[in-house]
Amino acid sequence: MAQTVRIRVTALGGVARRIGDLLQRKIEERCGARVVAAGRAELTVELARDRRLRPESFRIADGKGGSVRIAAPDDRGLLFGIGKWLRDARWSDEGVQSGPWRGVSAPDKPFRAIYFATHFHNFYHDAPIAEVERYVEELGLWGTNNLVVWYDMHHFNGHDDPAAAAMRARLHAILAAAKRIGMGAGLTLLANEGYADSPAELRLTPPTQIEVRGMYGVELCPSKPGAREVVLEAMRRSFETYRDIGLDCVSIWPYDQGGCGCHACAPYGSNGFLKMARPIAALARSMFPGIKVILSTWLFDAHKDEGEWSGLTEALRDDHGWLDMIMADSHTSFPRYPLEKGVPGGLPLVSFPEISMWGMSPWGGYGANPLPERFQGLYDSAKAKLSGGFPYSEGLYEDMNKALYAGFYWRQERKAADILREYAAYEFGPDSVDDVLAAVAILERNHTRPPQDAGSEQALAHLDHAAATMPARALKAWRWRILYNRAVLDREHYAHPGRRTEAARKALRELVSIYHAENGLDWVKPPAW
Repeated sequence: MAQTVRIRVTALGGVARRIGDLLQRKIEERCGARVVAAGRAELTVELARDRRLRPESFRIADGKGGSVRIAAPDDRGLLFGIGKWLRDARWSDEGVQSGPWRGVSAPDKPFRAIYFATHFHNFYHDAPIAEVERYVEELGLWGTNNLVVWYDMHHFNGHDDPAAAAMRARLHAILAAAKRIGMGAGLTLLANEGYADSPAELRLTPPTQIEVRGMYGVELCPSKPGAREVVLEAMRRSFETYRDIGLDCVSIWPYDQGGCGCHACAPYGSNGFLKMARPIAALARSMFPGIKVILSTWLFDAHKDEGEWSGLTEALRDDHGWLDMIMADSHTSFPRYPLEKGVPGGLPLVSFPEISMWGMSPWGGYGANPLPERFQGLYDSAKAKLSGGFPYSEGLYEDMNKALYAGFYWRQERKAADILREYAAYEFGPDSVDDVLAAVAILERNHTRPPQDAGSEQALAHLDHAAATMPARALKAWRWRILYNRAVLDREHYAHPGRRTEAARKALRELVSIYHAENGLDWVKPPAW
């Protein structure tokens, strides 16, 4: 085990130096090794350029004198390379030993993003910004190359509302954290989005199947004269917030909330939606040259064929140059249309996995929600068609699920169990892996709290056994605490049905603290009281 480490970054620029600083911080957080700037060191880690490699790829190789060399053609490749080295290394209280993995690794999918939902006073909304920024960095180490957020307008009284300005400042800080280490930054938005004080005469007609699609009633009707100008001016002012850091992608959405049910907009997904999506895309490109424009099809043809998918295919048959990607996904199974009939416009297809809400209420309210079997099946159903995606995240509790999709997108044929083994070894120690995976399998079977207990006592016993081998650092870390508390809460649920025991209350209170959810709405706050 090396107790002294030198990180050598040679003339690679400011982003690479920050990546080197991130590597130093992770080494010092994880073990007793000291990173030195001068003098002798037992281990040297060199960050270097290799322009022969594919974009975003990296090579890890042995260097001179027992050093290790992480080379990449660009800053992102360096970020992902140090992430792989960190996960492969061996850690102890005394120091660090470089792991055995050597070779070249390149991503299969070009778009590997994550979406942070910054609302309802969840972690992204209320946690100290430094904690959110650090979490952005950790997701980057897993190969995530873009961070996407949404500036939700509906509850603000216009752009100049002080609360709106505060939210834009927070989103700017989160996206800037991604840009500092070479990741891309992006926004999602609704094509007909409106503020709380939007002109009443320009507002939408409630869309069909309102119980599925949702609305706040302040969104605008794209077919009413003047509505387009109001939406575009709001978007322009919103985009101005990010001029200094730049936006790399924008995702334009039809529904949930949003849409319009008037005759002139129907069918909305291939008619009224496109009336706004095209000019929004043009505005984004004019302000951020090179930006990638993603068209969302979320809740297209909800529960029946309303002609949205087929209409979009027709609309984009000879007019798709204003788009770069189509996004498709759902709360349940992957939509069949793009898999069976092709992607409209022949464009690259990306997914939007729902890793947060499914089967648990409150979302994350009982701790970690690992669902490897579910997500393996969902990914396998579409992976051959996908160019990547951006999972929907409400907070920390789906951290394992984020790692799963980062692994899927990096290597198409990689299996969930393999990804979780790497995750568990890195976060909890290599001796914990078998017990953690056994516990996760039980937690997934108990995820929706079925009447028949799948083995909550055994899951907790597995985690107790793992804890006996884990370093103190890992036992105190939030990733372990949300996993362990989930097992405690499952055990208490089945052992004491209908009762809120003191053990359950203690676990729930700790989750509230980890999430910074003291002011969270019921959907995102563990029910501790």
